[in-house]
Amino acid sequence: MINTSAIPAVAISLWGLAAFSVVTWALILIKGVQHFRVARHNKHYAKQFWSAANLQSAVEIKASESPLTRLAATGFHALRDASHAANEHDLEHSWDRHELLERNLRQQIAKEKRNLESGLAVLATVGSTAPFVGLFGTVWGIMTAMSDISKVGNASIDVVAGPIGEALIATGIGIAVAVPAVLSYNYFLRRVKSVVADLDEFAHDFVNLAQRATYRIERGAVVRPIDVRVDTRNEVRSRDFERSQPASQPTLVGGKAIARAAE
Repeated sequence: MINTSAIPAVAISLWGLAAFSVVTWALILIKGVQHFRVARHNKHYAKQFWSAANLQSAVEIKASESPLTRLAATGFHALRDASHAANEHDLEHSWDRHELLERNLRQQIAKEKRNLESGLAVLATVGSTAPFVGLFGTVWGIMTAMSDISKVGNASIDVVAGPIGEALIATGIGIAVAVPAVLSYNYFLRRVKSVVADLDEFAHDFVNLAQRATYRIERGAVVRPIDVRVDTRNEVRSRDFERSQPASQPTLVGGKAIARAAE
C-alpha cells in the first residue's frame, strides 16, 4: 500500500497552483498593456490615414508600430513590388496586382492574429487544469486522512483535521486560480476577434483604394490636401471671371495679365 503521508502531494499541488497563478496574472498584465497600445495606436493611425489626400500621401504618414500600421505598410510594399516586377515571369511574380495585394494583406493579417493570440493558450491551459490540480490535492489529502485513521484506529477530529483541511485548501486555491484564467482568456479572445475584424475591414478598403489608384504608388512629391483645394478654387474663380469680362479686355489669372484675342 502506498504511504501517502511520505509523499507531500498536497504541498506540491499548492506550489504548482501558486506558479499557475503567477503566470496567469503576468499574462493578464502583459496582454492588457498590449491590447491597450494596439487600440490606441490603431485609432491614431486610422485617423491619419483617412485624413490623407490619396494613397501617395498616406505612404508618408509617420506613426507608431501597430497592427494597422504594419498592414498598411505591407500593402504599400506589395504595390511597389508589383510595379518593379512587371517583367518577371517566375512563379513568385505570377500573380496579378490585385491578387498579389490581397495575398500579402491576408498573410499580414494572419501574422498579426498569431501575435495577438500568443499567450492565450497558456491561459486556456491554466483555466482547464487548475481545478484538477486542486482536486488531485484534495483526493490525496483524503487518502492521507484515511491512512492515518487506519493506523490510529480512531476517527477523531484530531486525526483527520490536518489532512482534510489541506485538501479543502487545495480545492479552493485551484478554483481561485482557474477563474481569472478563464475570464481573461475569454476577454482577450474577444479582443483578438475585434482587432482582426477591424484589420479585415481596413484591408478591404485598402484594396478598393488601390484599385482606384490603378495599383500604383508613385514616387515623388506629396500633394497636400490644402494645396489641392486652393488650386481648385482659384481655377473656378478664374473661369468665372473670364466669362464676365469683355473680349477686348485683359483678364487677371493668378496675378498675371493675359490678353485675350478678339474674335
